[in-house]
Formats: sequence, C-alpha cells, structure tokens
Amino acid sequence: MPAEEFVAGWISGALGLVLGHPFDTVKVRLQTQTTYRGIVDCMVKTYRHESAYCLAPFDLIKVRLQNQTEPRAKPGSPPPRYRGPVHCAASIFQAEGPRGLFRGAWALTLRDTPTLGIYFVTYEWLCRQFTPDGQTPSSGTVLVAGGFAGITSWVAATPLDVIKSRMQMAGLKQRAYGGLLDCMVSSARQEGLGVFFRGLTINSARAFPVNAVTFLSYEHLLLSWG
Repeated sequence: MPAEEFVAGWISGALGLVLGHPFDTVKVRLQTQTTYRGIVDCMVKTYRHESAYCLAPFDLIKVRLQNQTEPRAKPGSPPPRYRGPVHCAASIFQAEGPRGLFRGAWALTLRDTPTLGIYFVTYEWLCRQFTPDGQTPSSGTVLVAGGFAGITSWVAATPLDVIKSRMQMAGLKQRAYGGLLDCMVSSARQEGLGVFFRGLTINSARAFPVNAVTFLSYEHLLLSWG
C-alpha cells in the first residue's frame, strides 16, 4: 500500500511537527545563544516577547528565524532582521552567496543518516519486545516505543545538531568556521565537552510526545485504511 503509507506518514509527520516546533525553537536558541539561564527562562522570554514562527521548509531558514529575538509588532522596537522565510532566504543569498544557503548541510547529513537507522530499529525492537507473537502492537506499546525511539535517536544526534546550528548561525554572527571539524574543536575548547549535549534535555522532552504521536497516528491510519 505505497499510497496509503505515504499519506499516513505525511499526516503523522505533520502532527509531530506541529507538536514539536515550540520545543525545537527553544532547543535551537539554547544551543546558539548564551542569554538564557535555562529551558524555562528561554520559554518564558520567547513567549513574553514574541511569537515563534517557522514557515520555511529549509533547516537553515528555520534556525535563522527561530533565533530572531526582536519583539513583533511592538511600537518603538527595532524591526526584525528577517520579515519572513522568503526575505530570510533572499537576505542570506545576498549577504553570504549561494553557499550560505547550504551552511551546515554536511553536519545535517551526518546527523540524520545514522540517527534515522537508530530511530526505526529502536521502535521496531521495542514493539517486538512488548507484543506477543502474531499480534499487533497495542496503542500503549506504540506510544512508548515511538517516544523512546525519538529520545534514543536524539541522544545520538544532539552533538552534531549543536554543530549544525552553530555553523548555520556563524554567517549571521560574522564568525567563520574552517569547517565542521573546526567548529567542533573551537566549541569544545571554549566551552568544554558538555557543549555537545546542550539542548539534550529539551530535545528529549520534545522527542517523546512528538514521536509517540507520530507513530500512533501512522499505525492507526494504516489500520483504518486496511
């Protein structure tokens, strides 16, 4: 059922994206900015001063927009650097050239390639562990397996996620990294090895409900379409 699986995956992925985007915004800001005292402080300040919008399908545009901290529609406040995803893309292209739009792409590839395998293997293994032979996993099993699959994959992905976000913001901050390895070495030298797990808590808090809902939606849609 390729068509049914595609539609089910699309709908469940969209639900997961809607649920997880606020957490993703907080995660990116904690990884790239030092003005917040922690997760709660970042969430409160973001909610108080602005609305978080992510309309672009590209990860670089998303990260740049998420890092805008200028209050929206507030009299006397400075205008935001980017007026939206299209303006953001055009501004990056003008200031940083075509390569600027692909900043962090290698780190993104290295982050996602192995973690997708970890993600699905963990989900399938947990479902099999808690489901009797010949039976379909229950809703509770799917929720738990999906949630822990998300957390497991983010534990593996967070170090490169930190590097990806920093490389994507480097052009805006006029800071040039010599490449992925240089970004890793510079970050570790200045902030210690703990920097590579910055945002892991918020990643895990986001990963469990998002992936639980994603897999539950996917499995139920496939069952309903028979």
